[in-house]
Amino acid sequence: MGTLYDQKHLETPAILQDLKITYHDSSLIFPSQETEKRSMFLSNVDKILNFNVQTVHFFPHNSKFPPEVVTQKLKDAFSKVLVHYDFLAGRLKTNPESGRMEIDCNAAGAGFVVASTEYALDEIGDLVNPNPVFQGFAVQSMEGFKAEDQPLSIMQVTSFKCGGFVLGFSNNHCTSDGLSFKHFLENLASQAYDHHKPLPFIPCNDRNLLAARSPPRVTFTHPELLNIKLTGGEDTCPSVFDCSTPENLDTKVFRLSSADIAHLKLMAKMGPNNGASKITGFNVVTAHIWRCKALSCNETMQNPSRISTVLYAVDIRSRLKPPLPMSYSGNAVLSAYAKAPCTDLEIGPFSKIVDTVTEGSSRITEEYARSVIDYGETYIGFPNGEFLVSSWWRLGFQEVEYPWGKPKYSCPIVYHRKDIILLFPDINEGVNAVNVLVALPADEMEKFEALFYKFLK
Repeated sequence: MGTLYDQKHLETPAILQDLKITYHDSSLIFPSQETEKRSMFLSNVDKILNFNVQTVHFFPHNSKFPPEVVTQKLKDAFSKVLVHYDFLAGRLKTNPESGRMEIDCNAAGAGFVVASTEYALDEIGDLVNPNPVFQGFAVQSMEGFKAEDQPLSIMQVTSFKCGGFVLGFSNNHCTSDGLSFKHFLENLASQAYDHHKPLPFIPCNDRNLLAARSPPRVTFTHPELLNIKLTGGEDTCPSVFDCSTPENLDTKVFRLSSADIAHLKLMAKMGPNNGASKITGFNVVTAHIWRCKALSCNETMQNPSRISTVLYAVDIRSRLKPPLPMSYSGNAVLSAYAKAPCTDLEIGPFSKIVDTVTEGSSRITEEYARSVIDYGETYIGFPNGEFLVSSWWRLGFQEVEYPWGKPKYSCPIVYHRKDIILLFPDINEGVNAVNVLVALPADEMEKFEALFYKFLK
């Protein structure tokens, strides 16, 4: 295990500030068949997520599939899947009677952008260190469209001079969560083949499955949610969730290899419960990050016994009764939370921290999930915690098989924030290892880094 303690964080290389992108064409893609004109109800989980999420998927050169061929195949495939994802070709609107945000499935079209860069794929830097300038690979709006007429989904194909390309998406988060977007990618890839292939996942588009009960019954206290009361016409996410807010932060990527994760699991089994708790890779990684983040915070220096709260996402599809279909196309993820005094995080056994994280996930039962959804009838259900662990680790975007192969790497485009720590799969070990993206003020980053390796011993 010698290398376990000697490793350093992945050094952030000099990154490009200008990708030298030329935008050649932008257009609208429409469903290949006529779709029903309807209004789509959005659940209380969906409607607080009214912001764009951008992802990029990098592909190396494939002589059988030059970028212009890929572009046409993706256009055709997008048009086909929009028949099943008609809401992606719709527009957001406010229902005048209920005041709720919903999607007008009017077949107004999704966006499609064709671009190129002067760089080769291997010239744009280490893909594991997400570069905010990558947002140029996934434009968030279409020129010439008013704000209310912007597409909810924009696909972009940007070719590199080497013949490779990057597939970028900008999707309004209210349309899908990570798992449903993975299913969308699987469906898109299936329609890009020359021979006809059925959709691997028939999307379930009934968002009423996560409608609030009538009357609403909030049966838990929900400290993980802010109680900002809804007012007339205020049916969207508060401005505090502006991911583009600039902060003066250092950013670093810390890598946990498969051996590191195995070591953390071993430490978690050494507690008084002898590993009775569910010890997963995610739980031990989250517990390790929580400990380091809480103790590196300047507030902890002033108040060592303060209570620290970490938030992390839990998929509720299988927790409901009856379970949601796995192909549910909307947002079916809630924020779990774990709380502990910083003194316990510092001196307590690691197993106890893992137990606390596990308990946070186990807390989300059918009744708890329904209570969260009902809470959203009165309050904006915005997450309330010290920081959020946002995991893209095991979503499997890199495993999607297109006619031209799997992506070399896939990741979201990030806006560095100290209250969000992101987990990504490793470019070499895949989901067996994890990269942890942290953004903190310089003094806190120094403490975080020291603790990160100290607690691995």
